[in-house]
Amino acid sequence: MATSTLDATRAELALLVLYLNKAEARDKICRAIQYGSKYLSEGQPGTAQNVERTTALARKVFRLVKFVNDLHALISPPSPGSPLPLVLLGKSKNALLSTFFFLDQIVWAGRTGIYKNKDRTEQIGRISLFCWMGSSVCTTLLEIGELGRLSASITKLEKEMKQADKNEDEQYLLKLKQSNERLLSLIKSSMDIVVAIGLLQLAPKKITPRVTGAFGFITSLISCYQLLPAPTRTKTR
Repeated sequence: MATSTLDATRAELALLVLYLNKAEARDKICRAIQYGSKYLSEGQPGTAQNVERTTALARKVFRLVKFVNDLHALISPPSPGSPLPLVLLGKSKNALLSTFFFLDQIVWAGRTGIYKNKDRTEQIGRISLFCWMGSSVCTTLLEIGELGRLSASITKLEKEMKQADKNEDEQYLLKLKQSNERLLSLIKSSMDIVVAIGLLQLAPKKITPRVTGAFGFITSLISCYQLLPAPTRTKTR
């Protein structure tokens, strides 16, 4: 009994180590701290705001040269059979995200004092946030389109199976799993649009620093969940 418990503990710790070894996972944990602090500070000076700002700056180090990932996706061929509108949305998302990460490096250089032009740094920072907001809009539309395609596939499978047990059909379960994952991504990208609007202060009376912090914290937790190793994700459902 003790041996099996120890083995289970080791397995769980191994998954945790695997998770924390991902730079993306650490970035999302820091993101949760950043936006959680923003929620607590309500945009007012103090310890919480200092934590928010220092964490935001530290996160930029994780994202150095990250624009290459989306640049590679941008020039890669699309998946066979993908409708042209969804392909264009996906490529637009990649282009905007790649631009965001590239400009974010200049912002990091400005905030650390390497790049001396503060006014230009702030301008570039706003442009980068608009790119991120645009990529979130593209992601939202893309997920809606993909969910529509999956829904049609699931409905077709249900008609073909008729009285058969759906829970025993691997293809049906796979489509259902993909649909759930797409739905979660849709929720996340939709909430990220609100976060971007808050950071850009496009609607300061409605989307306050506290609202921005709350939405950012929730999307950070979603991102952390999406990065969990498969066995852990299965157990948490």
